[in-house]
Amino acid sequence: MAEGEHCKVSAAEQKEDFEIIDGIQIPSPSELKSDGKERTGEDSPWSGPIFSFAKKASENLAVSYGNALKSAALVGLIPKPVNNDSTAKLTAKYNTMEERSNLMNMMKLSIKVLIQSALSLGRTLDSDFPPLQQFFVVMEHCLKHGLKAKKSFIGQHKSFFGPLELVEKLCPEATDLATSVRNLPELKTPIGRGRAWLYLAVMQKKLADYLKILLDHKNLLSEFYEPDALMMEEEGAVIVGLLVGLNVIDANLCLKGEDLDSQVAVIDFSLYLKDTQNIDDGKQDGGMTAVLDQKHYVEELNRHLSCTVGDLQTKIECLEKTNSKLQEELAAATDRIKALQEEQQELKQENELIRERSEKHVEVTKQDTKVELETYKQTRQGLDEMYSDVWKQLKEEKRIRMELEKELELQIGMKIEMEIAMKLLEKDTHEKQDTLVALRQQLEEVKAINLQMFHKSQNAEASLQQKKEAISSFEDKTQQMMSSVKQMEDRLQRAEKARQVAEEKNVKLKQETGGKIESLKQLLTQLDSKCSTLEKELRSEKEQRQSLQQELHQEKDTTALLRTELQQVEGLKKELRKLQEEKLQLEKICEEQEQALQEMGLHLSQSKLKMEDIKEVNKALKGHTWLKDDEATHCKQCEKEFSISRRKHHCRNCGDIFCNSCSSNELALPSYPKPVRVCDTCHTLLLQRCSSNAS
Repeated sequence: MAEGEHCKVSAAEQKEDFEIIDGIQIPSPSELKSDGKERTGEDSPWSGPIFSFAKKASENLAVSYGNALKSAALVGLIPKPVNNDSTAKLTAKYNTMEERSNLMNMMKLSIKVLIQSALSLGRTLDSDFPPLQQFFVVMEHCLKHGLKAKKSFIGQHKSFFGPLELVEKLCPEATDLATSVRNLPELKTPIGRGRAWLYLAVMQKKLADYLKILLDHKNLLSEFYEPDALMMEEEGAVIVGLLVGLNVIDANLCLKGEDLDSQVAVIDFSLYLKDTQNIDDGKQDGGMTAVLDQKHYVEELNRHLSCTVGDLQTKIECLEKTNSKLQEELAAATDRIKALQEEQQELKQENELIRERSEKHVEVTKQDTKVELETYKQTRQGLDEMYSDVWKQLKEEKRIRMELEKELELQIGMKIEMEIAMKLLEKDTHEKQDTLVALRQQLEEVKAINLQMFHKSQNAEASLQQKKEAISSFEDKTQQMMSSVKQMEDRLQRAEKARQVAEEKNVKLKQETGGKIESLKQLLTQLDSKCSTLEKELRSEKEQRQSLQQELHQEKDTTALLRTELQQVEGLKKELRKLQEEKLQLEKICEEQEQALQEMGLHLSQSKLKMEDIKEVNKALKGHTWLKDDEATHCKQCEKEFSISRRKHHCRNCGDIFCNSCSSNELALPSYPKPVRVCDTCHTLLLQRCSSNAS
């Protein structure tokens, strides 16, 4: 009994939960009636039967869901909700289940309508074909279901092009499709690229194959979709199976000119709603299910529309912000324009002031010119009288000038020849300096070689002396050894002679005296012992002799080596002599070159002097700056002011302007062969220079 009561209580609670959950989605019959009354005026031909079917379907659906939940609660499949969080999770889970079922049913409808309309038309479909457009919209909603939002520096965004890009990695046949989508210049957003990808996959008739490859790798799809998304559940496999039927359709879609980035994906349910007045009673259940599907898709459409409204609101806010910024910039620009206008007015005022000043200045200059004209008329009379005298002088000066030009040409020719001679002299000096540097380097190298050879000769002489001393010591030792060997041989001969004499005496004694044999035997033993000692000494002497002979051989070898070294030393001495002779020759050459350098130095000094003279001549030829008549108002020397009586005269040397008394001297200059007018200072300087050159 207790168990039965517990089951009843749980069933009641589950019923209450069902009413709370489904009350959000399923409208009551009264609401359906009110909706039907409101819409009878608008859609009178087909809305009445649809809403009657919707009423029946909602009641049947509520009863069936209630029974199912009761049975699940009795069995124990549905646990009792603990708190509000668990109810919220359950509602979210049921909502996602309903969304998946709605999208799957909508996909069935769109594919069915698309295939029927395509077969009835019997031609290739264009992008403007409404059922095909609605199919792409439904497909986009299916792919967007349960997408994870990716964070970036701009914000969160969802894009179904990310999972479609995985097809390129999993299936190499899809690389051409992905590259062609990326190469389209009109597409700037991931949504536009995803729509273009779907268009091309439908044209290739491989949309079902590509999506099947994606569903086979759900571990990769989990990065982009939630666990309860459409593509992660069984509904995704069902949709892939439905897409196989699209291989019957031929589509020719043009992507150029299509604005795929900014298209709004809204499902048009008018293609799928039908008039149900002439439907039989046997087909009422099928019609009710279709109406329920339509109701669920209307809710889905409202949800998506709310999302689009939110996006539009955010865009409006962004536009308002940009508008405010633009208004601020406009205000700043207007302020700047005002400031520029003020500056323009100030500049206009300054321009007027400058113009007034210039007009005043022009008036003053006009008055000055009038005064100057009067003075000019007065001075013109005196100038006319002077003109005749000046004309005669001009003719004479022209004649003098012609002669001077001829002489100047001669001087220029001489100058050119002198410049060529100077260049040749400079070249010779440079070449001789280079040869001097090379000879000095050779001298230093020869000195270094002489030092090295001198050190080598000293070392060789020292080693020779040491070897000679060693040879003399070895010769002394060999002579001593030879003398000692001769002494030993003399001793041996004496000992042998003494022995022979003793033996002869012994024989004689034996013959003469037999009694003295014992004494003689003793003497013999003594003699034997002496002989043995002598033999030992002989052996030792022989050993010493052998050792001395070995030492002699070694000494002979060393003497042979020393002789060869002596020969080498003699060769080195010969080389030294040759090097010394070469050194002497090089020293002679160096002395000759030093003498030549001294001579070159003399020549160079003379040439420098000549160069200075030529430079002075050039200066004289070029002349000083010729002062203009307008620049001089006073004589440079006496500083008296010029007038009609006191005329201006140029000095032909310095080019300055003097009076007649300060420039009365005449001298022949390099640029002027005949005597010309010269100032007093230039006259004294030129006379001093001529006297110094003559001395």
